Amino acid sequence: MTIGLSVNGRRVEVEAEETKPLLSVLREDLGLRGSRFGCGAEQCGACMVLVDGAPVTACTREIGSVAGRSVTTVESPTLERLRQAFIDEQAGQCGYCLSGILVSAAALLEEKPSPSRQEIVQALDRHLCRCGVHNRIIRAIQRAAAEPRR
Repeated sequence: MTIGLSVNGRRVEVEAEETKPLLSVLREDLGLRGSRFGCGAEQCGACMVLVDGAPVTACTREIGSVAGRSVTTVESPTLERLRQAFIDEQAGQCGYCLSGILVSAAALLEEKPSPSRQEIVQALDRHLCRCGVHNRIIRAIQRAAAEPRR
C-alpha cells in the first residue's frame, strides 16, 4: 500500500503495510536513522518524533496512523538551533537518547519559547538517559531558548 506523508517538510510516499511501525519506515525505508529503537514499548523515548508538532513514540505507532500528516525527526533543519546548543554544552555522551530528547525539546520550545527549568525537566521526564548529563541537557535547552530564531 502507498502511504503519503510529510517528513521533515518534504512530501514522501512509502510502500508499506499500514501496520508497519513508523520508526521502521523512517529508518529502513527513508534512511533517517537519527531516531533510535530503544525499548520497543513506548517507555524510553529514544524513538520520539513529532507528529503534527506533538511528541509521539514511533516504535509502536503504525505508519497508517500518520498518513497525510507531518512527521518531524531529529534530522529536520528546524532543529539546528537545538542541535548546536547541545554541541556547545557538550550535552551528551553516548548519544543514544539524544534524538528523542531533542525532538521533545523542540516541541517544548515551540509551545513555550522561554520555558522554566522545571518546565524543561517536566517535558523530558519520559526520557531515559543513563549518561548523567542531565544538567548539561537542561542548559543546552535553556541556551537554545535564549538564542534568536533564524
